[in-house]
Amino acid sequence: MKKLLIVLAVLCLAAPTMAAEWNFYGNSRFATFSIDKDMDLPNVDSDTDTLWTQQGNSRIGATVKFNDQIGGRFEYGAGSNINKRHLYGTYNFGVGEVLIGQTYTPTSDYFYSNSVINDDGDLLGIGQFYVGRRPMIRLTFGDLKLAFVEPNTDSYTIPGGGTTIDPYGDPTNKYDTDATFPKIELSYGYKGEMFFVDVFGGYQTYEIELQSGPSEDVDAYVAGIGAGVNVGPAFLRAGFHMGQNFGNYGQWNQAAGYFGDDYFNDRATFDANGGLEDSDGMGYLGVLGFKANDMLTIEAGYGYEETELDALNYEAEVAQYYLNATINIHKNFFVVPEIGMIEYQEEGVAAEPEVFYAGAKWQINF
Repeated sequence: MKKLLIVLAVLCLAAPTMAAEWNFYGNSRFATFSIDKDMDLPNVDSDTDTLWTQQGNSRIGATVKFNDQIGGRFEYGAGSNINKRHLYGTYNFGVGEVLIGQTYTPTSDYFYSNSVINDDGDLLGIGQFYVGRRPMIRLTFGDLKLAFVEPNTDSYTIPGGGTTIDPYGDPTNKYDTDATFPKIELSYGYKGEMFFVDVFGGYQTYEIELQSGPSEDVDAYVAGIGAGVNVGPAFLRAGFHMGQNFGNYGQWNQAAGYFGDDYFNDRATFDANGGLEDSDGMGYLGVLGFKANDMLTIEAGYGYEETELDALNYEAEVAQYYLNATINIHKNFFVVPEIGMIEYQEEGVAAEPEVFYAGAKWQINF
């Protein structure tokens, strides 16, 4: 009798889940590239490596519909550790929808480029503003999205040397960060038959309480616009964004993966006198493509990102340009050969490191 009661209890708990509609999906992505990195430093040879690996953004997930009001989604990525990409529930209340959980923030839900290097890098952080998937409470009213996102705090260094404040508690310079409010993001998109327009913006603030000295506020924000047009088989995409303290805001810095964090400082930084200096940033991208037929699409793109700290005489920029083709072997199997270059420059520094790459991404959807 006891076992029967346990079985009935389990069935009662599982019944709502069993009644939901589950649509599972997944894909495997594989990178095969030759990458030549030249740091442009005296007595330092260029480094050529072969990248032959399953991409970390391979994934498996499902969308769930419980009824006309309640739904959700989960998605996990490949890797040695569990990589939670999406996990959220939604409630449709008639005039809009509330989402609770983790997914793309309103400023990050744009992918104008199809560059496949760096696990489908898509010019993210090099022309395309991108924070990624973050925990949030999001309201959606038609094409308008308003989200209250988990705030991001960061550590602080000065390019070229100077005072460094250790976030883990250096005995001479301890500090604490206090985020009183969540990050706020807003986006709106219009899509017609031949063209689309997107606008977005976000703002966050937090306070640094120093062990000695006055407290400092770190304000970070971004505003951007994107647009695209389709003319027969040809398409054009373009975008622009500008703002302050992108690193503190949480933008993914793709340049750091190639050149290191010290090469691209886009954060509020303490100078040698202990004052906090803001970093101004901007970026843009352009993509031109042509869909020859259902089997072949050709695309070329360029992305540019820069950051500047006036008080420290620091300005850096990174750019990427590429040419690729999407070749559909089967409805759910395609390969994307790509060739491109990523370049870095810093004011007052003679070295101009660059990365040249050539290869392909392979993907099967299931």
